[in-house]
Amino acid sequence: MTDSSIKDSDSSKVAWEREVLEKLALEGIAEQRRARRWSIFFKFLFFAYLLGVTLTALKPMSKRLIGDKQHTAAVDVSGIIVEKAPGNASNLIKGLRQAADNQQTKGILLRMNSPGGSPVQAAYVYEAIRRLKQEKPDLPVIAVVSDVCASGCYYIAAAADKIYVNPASIVGSIGVIMNGFGFVETLHKLGVERRLLTAGEHKALLDPFSPVKPEEKAHVQRLLREIHQQFIAAVKQGRGKRLKNDPKLFSGLIWTGSKSVELGLADGIGDDRSVAKEVIGAEKIVNFTPQENFFDRLSRQVGATLGNVLLQGLAGNGGLQ
Repeated sequence: MTDSSIKDSDSSKVAWEREVLEKLALEGIAEQRRARRWSIFFKFLFFAYLLGVTLTALKPMSKRLIGDKQHTAAVDVSGIIVEKAPGNASNLIKGLRQAADNQQTKGILLRMNSPGGSPVQAAYVYEAIRRLKQEKPDLPVIAVVSDVCASGCYYIAAAADKIYVNPASIVGSIGVIMNGFGFVETLHKLGVERRLLTAGEHKALLDPFSPVKPEEKAHVQRLLREIHQQFIAAVKQGRGKRLKNDPKLFSGLIWTGSKSVELGLADGIGDDRSVAKEVIGAEKIVNFTPQENFFDRLSRQVGATLGNVLLQGLAGNGGLQ
């Protein structure tokens, strides 16, 4: 091997070693950057955790900031009334209890704006209001409707001492509904065979891919009528002789606020401020609707963000199609 060949070999080796060192250095820098990002992320989480704990600890203090002046305690009945929604029975009953237990509460204002929901959740709140009125007969519970108070929302409102509406409010829908779709002919046209196995003659009750059985339809109709009668009984118990003798009241129809007053479904025209000042007698309104605390909301958002990051990572690596 000539001297020139040896020199070329040595220079190639040096260049290769330099290239390897450069790659290692760049990889080290990239690793440091990733570590720094994760450090910042976890510091942010820790700070958020401390902030959440602090806000939670200070929450009882905020209640004491209400002051010594009497107030109207508001509880919002808004959105769909179902178990997993903010307007579920547990939250509403908690708000009612906290409002009633506050010594400065002169009356409770139910701010109604909901199309309804679960009859079970509505019944829970209805009974809670009636128990509350028995425990504290001198504490008025007044419902005020803004846009809509229909179905399960009106179920709850019927427990109040009085109901006030806007002339253009939508009120009523005292009925029960169960709906769905049937795809029997669609399957036939597509040439799809439905294979359904059950243990129990009616286990596939109202299966959307099978023809409706007359006896099952009759059974469900009886069930709906039974729930409807419970709804009617609750409204009659709450509204009493104020209801007009009109068979359409319980037909599922809806009315404007003005018409609902004529029918005895409501007692008068009013809004939050006018009812708090003139009916309850405490103009100051304090909201007792349970709110999701900061830490719970942050935890859910962080969890969703991390989930999206993981999904994107899997998709990027070919692990998710």
